[in-house]
Amino acid sequence: MHMLITGGAGFIGSHLAEALLARGHSVTAVDDLSTGRFQNIAHLAAHPNFQFVYESVTNESVMDRLASMCQVIFHLAAAVGVELIVKDPVRTLETNIQGSEVVLRLARRYRRKVLLASTSEVYGKNTLTPFREDADRVMGPTIKSRWSYAESKAIDEFLALAYHKQFDVPVVICRFFNTVGPRQTGTYGMVIPRFVQQALAGEPLRVFGSGEQTRCFCNVKDTVRAVVALADKPEAVGEIYNVGSQEEITMRALAERVLARTGSAAGITRVPYDEAYEVGFEDMLRRVPAIDKIKAAIGWAPTIALDETLDEVIAYFKG
Repeated sequence: MHMLITGGAGFIGSHLAEALLARGHSVTAVDDLSTGRFQNIAHLAAHPNFQFVYESVTNESVMDRLASMCQVIFHLAAAVGVELIVKDPVRTLETNIQGSEVVLRLARRYRRKVLLASTSEVYGKNTLTPFREDADRVMGPTIKSRWSYAESKAIDEFLALAYHKQFDVPVVICRFFNTVGPRQTGTYGMVIPRFVQQALAGEPLRVFGSGEQTRCFCNVKDTVRAVVALADKPEAVGEIYNVGSQEEITMRALAERVLARTGSAAGITRVPYDEAYEVGFEDMLRRVPAIDKIKAAIGWAPTIALDETLDEVIAYFKG
């Protein structure tokens, strides 16, 4: 089968391309390299079943040609990272919403299946963890740009489900919970690569806020395994699935773990959210997925522990 990956030069997209090629598929990766990097897929360039297209997912004429030639679209292209979201909210909203509109219109035109990458951010400030796919969403005010990403991805989900309901477009929504691993960078605020780079440079690890907020980190190989399996599951169409680990850790403990595994004595410094992002920045204290739904659907659960993931990221930055 011929697979199209939007955001295919990104961190997750590049790993997905590898996995699909290994299964014998042909893969076209489209990316405007605004946050993705060609280095992520350079090793695939000579593969006879791989093609890279340097273009924005919002260019409908180019996307029309690419959609007409594939069987499945993995829609990963998005403006991501809290730092980018705060600094460039217009790009966040336009890229995420307009890009998904294009993909879904073309999926309807050519009857293509779409795997839509969403995010745990859509749960907002809900405190009833673990988050279930049918949980209520609790968002902050529109004057806080921090919530624009969550809302843009929620609109993507609404659009996808509407195309499925009204036009029978086969869509599957995957809500990622802090996917991490080699090739992810700290450029836009991703915490693990940022901590690792600081530790290896001998710089104090900058922990934002109290450091007591918790997250669950899922290795990209586990995430990709889930996405590929969901694409193969006809019963997954029209459904939403959390994709994440339930191994919860505070940001302070994560920083300490990174220091220990890198052998760094750089220490930790706390940075107020107002200084790290913007005045009045809001964050969630906990973000933990319920994964019983995806377990029931495809028998999936994460297999790679956080320590192993950290070691992979450390080795990647060491070169």
